[in-house]
This record gives sequence, structure tokens and C-alpha cells, in this order.
Amino acid sequence: SDGDDSDGGDPDGEDSDGESAEGGASEGGAKGGRRSRPSLRRLEEEGEVAADYLEELLDIVDLDGDIDIDVENGRASVAIVAEEGSERDLRRLVGSRGEVLEALQELSRLAVQARTGERSRLMLDVAGFRAARRRKLEDIAARVCEDVKKTGEAVRMEPMTAFERKVVHDVVADAGLVSESEGEDPGRRVVVHPAGA
Repeated sequence: SDGDDSDGGDPDGEDSDGESAEGGASEGGAKGGRRSRPSLRRLEEEGEVAADYLEELLDIVDLDGDIDIDVENGRASVAIVAEEGSERDLRRLVGSRGEVLEALQELSRLAVQARTGERSRLMLDVAGFRAARRRKLEDIAARVCEDVKKTGEAVRMEPMTAFERKVVHDVVADAGLVSESEGEDPGRRVVVHPAGA
């Protein structure tokens, strides 16, 4: 999985998508101080290692796809992009709700860690699933923020993955409201509170 928010997942109290134990977005505070950001070169290396791993996987399962490597928001980003006519086949690497994608991301992170000796926060997308999911969640979170502002009442959202919760926390913070995560995975969810709550 992408990690737990604060319930013993990461030893530093931050899930691997930057969601802090307090439920807001963070840049990476390890207990007792800030964790330094990886260098651009190290992030590029993470992307290259993950790309090699994923290319081998695509060969094994006989799927076609191009691999794009980038660095976004202080982390390596790898995307398996469908070649013409292969998007439907690649969707098998996503799963019905992204569960296969989450597992592949974790395996990619482990491949990076095995090669570099460093824990990776790499993000993986397949066939644009995560990008489309981000856009949808941003819309949903914006509507929830409007409801909270109108009613002054907290709203508990549906259970989400760590990636999804991070997207929501970012939208809530931008709206000037407060959010926190509650519960245990896979039922962990975001609760949006009015400002000053």
C-alpha cells in the first residue's frame, strides 16, 4: 500500500504520499527534524531503476507500453503509457479500483530500495488511471469543501487509499479548511472540518 497515515505504517509518522499524521500535507518531517529532500540525480536514478523493473515485468506478461520517467513534487514519477491500441490491455495492471496499480507501485519501490539501499516515495501511473483519478477526486473534494463552508458541519468522506487522501488533503488546505484522516486501512477516510474547528 502507499503507507499508513499515522498508525504505525511509516516510522517517521508520514505516509509515503506526504500525508502527515495530523492529516495535512507535509514536505516530510521525520520525528525530531526535517528529512532532507533527495537530490534530483537520486530521483532520476529511482525512476530509471523502476523503469528497468517495469520493462522486465511488461516483457514477462507480454504487454506493450512506453515508460515515461519524470520528477514531480520532490519524488520520482514513472508512468506506463499505452501504445496505440494497447490501453485496454494495460488496464489489467490497474485493477478495478487501482489495487493492482498500488501493488505494482509498492513492488517498484521495493526494486528501487533493493538496488539503491534507499527507501523510495516513487509514484507510478498506468494508462493515465492515477491522473484521471486525481482530477475526479479534486472535483469531489471541492464540492465537499463547499458543503462544509455552507453548513459549518464536518463531512466524513468514503474510504480512500493514501494517494487519494493526499489529493483530498491538498484541496482542503487550499480551500482554507482543516482535514484529518481517521480509521484503519482499507477503511481509512478523510474528515473535512470547518476552518478553526
